[in-house]
Amino acid sequence: MLDQTVSITPPGKGVPARYAAFSGIWAGRLDGMYEGKLAVLTVSPGGQVTVSYAWGDVADNKPGVADGAGRIVGNTLKLGRLPNGADITFTMQPDGTLAGTYTLAGQTYRGPFARQ
Repeated sequence: MLDQTVSITPPGKGVPARYAAFSGIWAGRLDGMYEGKLAVLTVSPGGQVTVSYAWGDVADNKPGVADGAGRIVGNTLKLGRLPNGADITFTMQPDGTLAGTYTLAGQTYRGPFARQ
């Protein structure tokens, strides 16, 4: 899964709290069975993020890790398309968890992610 050396850069003073809330490492299961981990490494004042996303087996996809970028709009973080073709969004919930949606090859998987 995620490399132990992943380093999170705390959001600076100019980053709105609603964006800063995404910073950190999150873990969850899609459809209750597919493990995923999201590391939000940096968050800019404009809502741009850099991330590392690690996944276990998802359908025919073998486990892997992808580094990428994304953008927070409102309360949703949308990652750029992963190298395997997956589109992923994370929506901040009132209870402080993220609702993950992972779409690949016409299939959509959903699940909650909690801060680690």
